[in-house]
Amino acid sequence: MSVKYLQFRFLAICFISFLSAHQSMAQFQLSAEYRPRTELRHGYKSMFTTDDKSAFFTSQRTRLNASYSLDKLKLGISFQDVRVWGDVTQQNTTSNQVMLYQGWAEYMFSKQFSMKLGRQELKYDDERIFGNVDWAQQARSHDLALFKYEKGFRLHVGLAFNQESERLRGTDYNISGNYKNMQFVWYNKKVNALNVSLLFLNNGLQNKSTDATPVYKTAYNQTYGTRLVYDKNAISLFGATYFTTGKDITLRNLSAYYVTLGINKKINNDWGAGLGWELLSGTSQKEKKANVNYTNTSFTPFYGTNHKFNGFMDYFYVGNHLNSVGLSDLYGNISYKKNKFNATITPHIFSAANDVLNPAAPGTLMAKSLGTEIDLVAGYKLADNIQVSCGYSQMFGTETLKALSGGDNKATNNWAWVMIAFKPDFIK
Repeated sequence: MSVKYLQFRFLAICFISFLSAHQSMAQFQLSAEYRPRTELRHGYKSMFTTDDKSAFFTSQRTRLNASYSLDKLKLGISFQDVRVWGDVTQQNTTSNQVMLYQGWAEYMFSKQFSMKLGRQELKYDDERIFGNVDWAQQARSHDLALFKYEKGFRLHVGLAFNQESERLRGTDYNISGNYKNMQFVWYNKKVNALNVSLLFLNNGLQNKSTDATPVYKTAYNQTYGTRLVYDKNAISLFGATYFTTGKDITLRNLSAYYVTLGINKKINNDWGAGLGWELLSGTSQKEKKANVNYTNTSFTPFYGTNHKFNGFMDYFYVGNHLNSVGLSDLYGNISYKKNKFNATITPHIFSAANDVLNPAAPGTLMAKSLGTEIDLVAGYKLADNIQVSCGYSQMFGTETLKALSGGDNKATNNWAWVMIAFKPDFIK
């Protein structure tokens, strides 16, 4: 054996011995995720016309996750690359799509009280108001300070203030889609079979006038409410209500609400069923036209995992339908799970929550029905760290949906996808 080989072997043994000794005191985990998804879109997010052609592509998320904990310190780092197959040349030398998805440190003042600083996911309750949007390949994370107290109940307080650069003067903020500042308080307590959550969220959104010399103002609005879940004897009852007041980003008065009710029942070891209803308030188009000083009564689920709600085809509240006529969603589901296989079918019946004007007959109102969507999802666990899933959805839209979002309700509007997720643990 060569001297270089012996030297390398000696260094490797020393390094492994160091890690083994250090690991007895600290906890370190290293994992990854590789998730390609192929989609066929023919009316996804908005209805097609008879002249439109289907979209077909494969997107991909690649993540490397590391976590470390020792005594009073916890650390989490996650890098990800998000791309569409073919979006860079084969001999790419310039594009760098790797980004920091999470990078945070948490200090434990005690076993009950901690402070978590940095870029991190926020996931609370059913993720209607705060979620990580894991379906989207890029997902969602926030830059903030999070204070947590957990003993007998859970109390989280989040504080965020965003800037796009290290400024010398002022705090004007120019990144659209983000809040300028945000504060929230979340309280959760479980009492026997009842789980109670309370949430207060204060949003500071940067308003920028269109004047030759822009004037910056901060529009503040507040969302507050509760979610209740009662689990007992294979039955889960849930309900939630939230209210929003203050100003929208255009400095218009804002007064909106959200209500949901539902039940899930585990029929046996394999089968389950559920029924639910959601109402997100909206603004009347008739009122908008008649009153220039109308109040915005459209509810916005600001930072939730909105793909999870109101149909997987994302016609509502996934970068669309905001500040519109609202939505009523009556839905049910039947699920089956056995061994490594699972499947769910979910129909939705959509309606507008407020008035929709008929563009073909000014001054008259359209029917509130928006259509019906059917979602079918199936999955199979190939191994402990490999999951394959697929889905098919179809939207049967109405003339009212056509008036709101365009397209042709008589055209076929559907969407199909297949995804495989590899999640290996390198060190645990």
